[in-house]
Amino acid sequence: MKELTIRAGSSEYTAKIGRGLRKNIAAELKAQYPKARFAVITDETVLALYGGEMLLSFDEAGMDYDIIPVPPGEKSKSICVFGEILNELAAMKYNRGDVIVALGGGVVGDLSGFIAASYLRGVAYVQVPTTLLSQIDSSVGGKTAVNLPEGKNLAGAFYHPHVVYIDLEFLQTLRKHDFADGMAELIKDAMIKDAGMVETLEQSGKIDADSPILEDLVVRCLEIKRDVVAQDERDKGERMKLNYGHTIGHALERMCAQDGTQMSHGQGVARGMAAITAASERLGQTETGTTARLTALLKTAGLPADIDGFDKNEILSGIFVDKKNVADTLNIILVSKPGKSFIHRIGKTQMRDYL
Repeated sequence: MKELTIRAGSSEYTAKIGRGLRKNIAAELKAQYPKARFAVITDETVLALYGGEMLLSFDEAGMDYDIIPVPPGEKSKSICVFGEILNELAAMKYNRGDVIVALGGGVVGDLSGFIAASYLRGVAYVQVPTTLLSQIDSSVGGKTAVNLPEGKNLAGAFYHPHVVYIDLEFLQTLRKHDFADGMAELIKDAMIKDAGMVETLEQSGKIDADSPILEDLVVRCLEIKRDVVAQDERDKGERMKLNYGHTIGHALERMCAQDGTQMSHGQGVARGMAAITAASERLGQTETGTTARLTALLKTAGLPADIDGFDKNEILSGIFVDKKNVADTLNIILVSKPGKSFIHRIGKTQMRDYL
């Protein structure tokens, strides 16, 4: 097992990374919070896969807990579900000494974190991320949110967990396209911060849940996130670089949701990275050949690498409701070459050049 300390503002907590960690979570939580009740927020898929095992360990540790399941998918990351769970916690008389446990992927983690930040103006919560995407990205850093009809993550708070348990064995039951979603964020981290990691991915070929280098890659992503958050907790400068590919990606997700189709977060980010990098290379802001290297990594991971077939005006409309907009300007993240990124501020009308 490896441990990383995450520091941001007045918050400090530990991320624990390894295989089989879930077997010790109940005993550790009971020791740390001996008098607490635990509200375990999870989705129905994770509950079916791991519920019996996890709940047995909670029973054996003598924990007082309740299970709050939600349907899987982005629809649960909503103001409606947020309100329903707050009402449920109040009805069950949870107090400030109690703990919320987020057991699931990014949707469960973001939703649970926002609930923890809001209920009684803040109660302790623990992240137990079960997808690659949530393990390397959303479970650390303190961003919590739900979606609004107008866009992703438009209601939320900065609120950090008390501890994060990252058990890589969860990934063995992950569907291939869900694992690929996590690889999009992993490739993103490499492209913005670590040229050596880009080379490692190029040399390693396809990564899966059993890859020997996966643990080291996960730890490196968490180190990148840790260092960025320590510099810029509130997303005003350096942390914006973690949004590489997200400006276009979130717009694509929003478009698909409104059309009644589905585009996963990883697919949106992959398409967004490829599109913005092709444009910045064409405009002379990115080293020649970078788009080809990025595209090769995305395709090896089983991810899309273009925005062909999507209406550019609809993408622009989605971009302009993004929470990163400031007045008539837009902060976009570009890479000058693999491993080196920068924030580029443009007027909104200039965004057409990047589509």
